Amino acid sequence: MTLLHTIAGFLARKTDFFTGGDDGEWEKVLLKIFRSEGANAITIAKQKRKEKEEAEKKRQEASKKKRQEEEEAAAAMARQSASITELTDEEATKLQMELDGKKKGVEEPVEVSKPLGDQADEDDEAEKGKLKPNAGNGCDLENYRWTQTLQEVELRVPFKNITNLKSRDVVCVISKKALKIGLKNQTPVIDGELNAEIKTEDSLWTIDKNSVVITFEKINQMSWWDKLVKTDPPISTRKINPEPSKLSDLDGETRSLVEKMMYDQRQKEMGLPTSEDQKKQDVLQKFMKEHPEMDFSKCKFN
Repeated sequence: MTLLHTIAGFLARKTDFFTGGDDGEWEKVLLKIFRSEGANAITIAKQKRKEKEEAEKKRQEASKKKRQEEEEAAAAMARQSASITELTDEEATKLQMELDGKKKGVEEPVEVSKPLGDQADEDDEAEKGKLKPNAGNGCDLENYRWTQTLQEVELRVPFKNITNLKSRDVVCVISKKALKIGLKNQTPVIDGELNAEIKTEDSLWTIDKNSVVITFEKINQMSWWDKLVKTDPPISTRKINPEPSKLSDLDGETRSLVEKMMYDQRQKEMGLPTSEDQKKQDVLQKFMKEHPEMDFSKCKFN
């Protein structure tokens, strides 16, 4: 507004812009000029907004496509590295019976994990006698069953003689390093030191029919537990078969490392330089550019 006042004052003092023509002529001139410039400004603004929206749409589509490709590549790599185990006729029959029992509402029988046996790791004495992990990478013990991922542990404690288990019947104390679980006025099923520290603020327990189900998150999420509490028999963490993870589930540092490994693998398959090779070439090119006086024509680079 100040600029317009300055221009109008200048025209009034130094020219006959307002008085030299017919009445109202100066207004028509101004309206014509401002309407023309205003229309141009609106057109340009709309075009810029449209271009910005299209660019953002393309960016989102490209990001979505890249994320899908990364997840598909990670899943493919996981499938390639995962071993395939065929069920024996006995195992298949047992599995079908368990599934049929679940459909009918029959409680799943408790099966105790078995030792690996001497034939499992003849070359490693430390593995002999350890228990084979259950399907959830944990252990099936006589009075409870636990499973795990790298991030969390789930514990299931059944109370077979209780038909209508209530929360008031349960004693559950979860601390950073210890766990106590059982029924009031009875000897606890578990009362001991945990294998490793957990996040108590993220721990919870619920009742599922006649069982107490406890879930807690590990503090160290880079290693597998070989036991739930210190007094448990150990399982063989070598026999653990983790589920494939999506890239989006990984933390930033781990995801970057996996993406780099995937990129280098693709480059090798195509006969192209890996990320490390490319860095070396970039450093060499920079050095050659900074020293044009040197003759590199007879040099051989690996």
